[in-house]
Amino acid sequence: MDISNLIESFAEFAKQKNIDRPTMIRILEDVFRNMIKKKYGTDEKGNPLPTDNFDIIINADKGDLEIYRIREIVEDDSEDIWEHDKISLSEAKKIEPDFEVGEEVSEPVDIEDFGRRAVTTARQTLMQKVKDLEKDILFQKYKDIVGEIITGEVYQVLGKEILLTDAEGNEISIPRNEQIPKDRYRKGETVRAIVHKVEMVNGNPKIILSRTSPVFLERLFEQEVPEVYDGLITIKKVVREPGERAKVAVESYDDRIDPVGACVGMKGSRIHAIVRELQNENIDVINYTENLDLYIQRALSPAKITSIKIDKDNGRVAVYLKPDQVSLAIGKGGLNIKLASRLVGYEIDVFRELAEGQEEEDVDLDEFGDEIESWVLEELKRIGLDTAKSVLNLNKEELVRRTDLEEETIDSVINVLKKEFE
Repeated sequence: MDISNLIESFAEFAKQKNIDRPTMIRILEDVFRNMIKKKYGTDEKGNPLPTDNFDIIINADKGDLEIYRIREIVEDDSEDIWEHDKISLSEAKKIEPDFEVGEEVSEPVDIEDFGRRAVTTARQTLMQKVKDLEKDILFQKYKDIVGEIITGEVYQVLGKEILLTDAEGNEISIPRNEQIPKDRYRKGETVRAIVHKVEMVNGNPKIILSRTSPVFLERLFEQEVPEVYDGLITIKKVVREPGERAKVAVESYDDRIDPVGACVGMKGSRIHAIVRELQNENIDVINYTENLDLYIQRALSPAKITSIKIDKDNGRVAVYLKPDQVSLAIGKGGLNIKLASRLVGYEIDVFRELAEGQEEEDVDLDEFGDEIESWVLEELKRIGLDTAKSVLNLNKEELVRRTDLEEETIDSVINVLKKEFE
């Protein structure tokens, strides 16, 4: 029940948490003033009384606490004789014979007078304030670094989230939807992610990290590419399908700096470090330009576009390509065109361009290598089908009968091939 130990322990905590001295003293005063209110703050009928006439003096470094009750001296027959901040002259003279009416009496209050229960309550109140303060400090700390990369250590792998601890032992979380699908976590390993958002849940700060946010990729570029960190190269926009593919538009205001070359690095040294961190996510670095036609062409790389028609009113772009470029523009699973559309801010429609009077030509099956697995293509070739139209000319039943492919696989192949000629 030692008050000095209580104050010293709180002062030590305040130093560890970098709490400024005025805040520390204010918290201690609040705790002990509440203790005073419980003993002196109500009249006989239970009505609240102010406690402004009590002085609390705290020396946090030594754990000293002094409480003084200050009362004004009034005549013995005064109507204010029973006020909590008044004292009769006769009572005052028992303390000091020289006291006169109108002077103030300052009496020390012994902590023991409050009783063990009051001191225990003060201890519990102070502990609760410490916890609340820790929560506030943690919340503010992470709120100030939202969008920055931090490193945490995995301590528990759950179905809906991964729980980590930061350098100070605080719990932080990566929910499933903020994890790269290819990520695999083991207890004790370190993980890098950005602080995505911080919120209070039932009075406790919840720190949520993300590895799927475009901002995470942007911060990785800042770490790996000095020109980006120094502001010589600006990242204009980042779009991602986490773990699969990303497109990053970059721009340099210095003509002597090639922004794409600087981001990729010598023999890909810089970009490779980022790709490894993102579970081999394929990253296209594109030179940003205000020229929309050229920007769209670069966004659809590696496909070569023949012509473009832009409908700004409807937010759509029609691109025309030679037949052998269509699958490159669309990309595996449609990722290339999807990301390109998000990057330029227009919905991109791909059309096969044919010369005047030219019939739509056939397409070699190998052109669909990004969308159809190689072993499926080999099975079709085994029975002499090496072009898209040769496959489409047979009905599904015939294809199932002649190959070792499942009906569901055949349906998928037919859908991919039909889209090629739409």
